[in-house]
Amino acid sequence: MKEKKVKSMPMNTGISEADRKKISDGLSALLADSYTLYLMTHNFHWNVTGPQFNSLHMMFMDQYTEQWNALDVIAERIRALGFPAPGTYKEFVKLASIQEVEGVPKANEMIAYLVAAQEATARTARKLFPVVDEANDQPTADVLTQRIDVHEKTAWMLRSLLEE
Repeated sequence: MKEKKVKSMPMNTGISEADRKKISDGLSALLADSYTLYLMTHNFHWNVTGPQFNSLHMMFMDQYTEQWNALDVIAERIRALGFPAPGTYKEFVKLASIQEVEGVPKANEMIAYLVAAQEATARTARKLFPVVDEANDQPTADVLTQRIDVHEKTAWMLRSLLEE
């Protein structure tokens, strides 16, 4: 039996296609930063050494686990807006504002890299708010608010480890 091909239905959620595209592009950048941050945190979890090993190893695990779960939320919001979510290293490198860390830094350097990456991810999320507000897109605003809250709180906690 031949399968009948169905035309895709146009999307009509009250947000124009142009606005959905702008929001999707911003969320794609957030997904790229989030994935880069996830990978950096997981790398540091595996490779941290020194007197703070146990506490940092456990803290990094909590952070990368939270970050991993956030990736799905962001990608699924992109899909709900009608666009494909980026999902390759090549796309993430092109879209991310966070640079990969080469080698294995010392524990305090890892913390400083993570503070910078958490703050960069918060900036990427915050930058999208004007477009989301203009489009009256509350679900995306909710995702952005939650992500900014997590990134700012995590940056604060990590930064406090560097204070004397």
